[in-house]
Amino acid sequence: MENDLSIQDREELALKLLASLPRSRLAVLQQQITPLLQFDIVGCLPTEVALQVFSYLPYQTLLSCSLLNKRWQRLANDQSVWKKLCAAHGWAWRQPPSRSHAQAHNRPREWDDSDDEGIGDSDEDYDDAGGLEEAKAELAMMHAELVQYSGLRSAGSGSSGGGSHASVLYTRARALARSRHSAPSIFNSIADFRRKPDYKLLHQTHVRLRNRFLTPSYRLSPLQTKGSLNNGGHTSTIYCLQLYTYPETGRQVLFTGSRDRTVREWNLTTRAVERVIGGVHASSVLSICASDGYLASAGSDRQVALWDLRTNKLVKVIADHEDSVLCVRFNEEYLVSCSKDRTVRVYEFPSLQPLFVLDEHRAAVNTVSLSGSYIFTGSGDRSIRLWDAKTGKLLRTFDNHHTRGIASIDFKPPIVVSGSSDKHIRLFDVTTLQGWSTSSEHPTASGSALGPNGRGLAPLPFPPASPTSPDSAGPACPSCGQCSSSSARGGHFGIGAPEAVRRSTSLGTRHGSAGNGAAAFYQSDSALNTGVGGYDQGGFDEPGVGGGGNGALRTPMHSGLVRSVLLGDDFVISGSYDVSIKVWDRKSGALVADLTGGHTGRIFCIAADCTKIVSCGEDQTICIWDFGHGIDTSFLKLA
Repeated sequence: MENDLSIQDREELALKLLASLPRSRLAVLQQQITPLLQFDIVGCLPTEVALQVFSYLPYQTLLSCSLLNKRWQRLANDQSVWKKLCAAHGWAWRQPPSRSHAQAHNRPREWDDSDDEGIGDSDEDYDDAGGLEEAKAELAMMHAELVQYSGLRSAGSGSSGGGSHASVLYTRARALARSRHSAPSIFNSIADFRRKPDYKLLHQTHVRLRNRFLTPSYRLSPLQTKGSLNNGGHTSTIYCLQLYTYPETGRQVLFTGSRDRTVREWNLTTRAVERVIGGVHASSVLSICASDGYLASAGSDRQVALWDLRTNKLVKVIADHEDSVLCVRFNEEYLVSCSKDRTVRVYEFPSLQPLFVLDEHRAAVNTVSLSGSYIFTGSGDRSIRLWDAKTGKLLRTFDNHHTRGIASIDFKPPIVVSGSSDKHIRLFDVTTLQGWSTSSEHPTASGSALGPNGRGLAPLPFPPASPTSPDSAGPACPSCGQCSSSSARGGHFGIGAPEAVRRSTSLGTRHGSAGNGAAAFYQSDSALNTGVGGYDQGGFDEPGVGGGGNGALRTPMHSGLVRSVLLGDDFVISGSYDVSIKVWDRKSGALVADLTGGHTGRIFCIAADCTKIVSCGEDQTICIWDFGHGIDTSFLKLA
């Protein structure tokens, strides 16, 4: 009889039956009927289409989806989804080496450093489709790490009780997931590298490492100290360093250059020197650059030397500069060097045939950054200049970019970051002239960005940052919603969370006077003669007293010359004469970490990847700030 009734008749019958029931029974029926009204659209789609939908979800949502049911868990854990997420960040799985490569072990040599002219002395100069419990443990652990970060921030400087609840939560989460995350960070067995790529594990490991920087959680260990040279280390001040990964084996090493006139290659596993490159420079090695099997070194002897790391042979030495070569960079097409003689020289690579001499700067050119065919240079004349390596033409001049000389620069189109002897850092988008600074004062808009000879600006060939990216605009205060591009000190300034705003401003705000006691990096002769209105005055920074690391944020800005800056995907890292290393949120400029206690003298150079920061300085110490301790990072492909 039921089948003889039409849909409409059945509806009317159902309504009459429901109307005859008491309200309490209707509530029970509602709970029973609700699941019948829900329809899993994604679960009914073909797997290929469902995976396409999941590929647009952020990783936090994928982790939540994996808790819903078995179907969604399989979709959320599919390797293709996580591979796409990793590719968007440039994260790659480390492939096993094709064969073993014997490394040359050169005997360390002693050097006479009596004729040094180094900058340090003259600075004017696993399969993851398991059960729901494992997925819950992963989600709980990532949440606990973020809670721990927030707890440490709210605890304030010197407080130890603010993150106690977070620490307990974090410990419990680690206990749930320790079967996955308790592996050592260094693996010697090649078999470990032959496992099938697990892109979910790869993504989660990178996220965990990023959270380590935010906490911050690291282990500080010296690779070399002044009183311990039994590992073949340098015998004098260390001016420069670079992390380098051999493309043939994927093995990462560290190169360092020193006042002892040598470049040394360090094995980061054995923590010993494997190769000493010397016999060319007659005085201090001030800058090095390693890439694609080559190493370039520059020194205060006015020379640039190019070495073939595969054959361990010297390729060529050039001595075209008239004074100390302060920085050298190269890529697959060009080699660029800058000097105290106020010039920048461009060569064809690897033949090192001269192309151009760029001589627009009015003081020593302290730093250079090379990206493709575009060159950024920073000088003691307070300007940053953008050049075309193909033609040698000057494309932009950012005059009075700081109140004192430019000491360091890094450029990843279209973003450039600079450090100065005015103790500040500036980051901006060269296409929009918007960004942030550790100072609330900025140069006037006029003259801040000029074409050649002061002419109008031609369009730059870089795509601007996304309009919604905080790299390209000053974001609003998360509390009151007002724009944070305020020139007044004490404006919106947050260090309580990574998204907090730290004086994000455009370049149009007026600049005030330089802070007292800012050290010169290199100054011009005219500035010394006039005493006022010139570039950098003389004098040097005395290293400041370092505060504590381990999450206790001290002074939000550096108190000494900012000698080295690095521009990463998430962070800006800076090293200073105040013996501290600071980590800044790239988008907002918020101070994330203040690392101290590693050096007793001025910091000259820093290098970093997603697992660590390495630093060196005048105290003859090399420090490794390891953020990957206790995490299996053997499958990460490091730059």
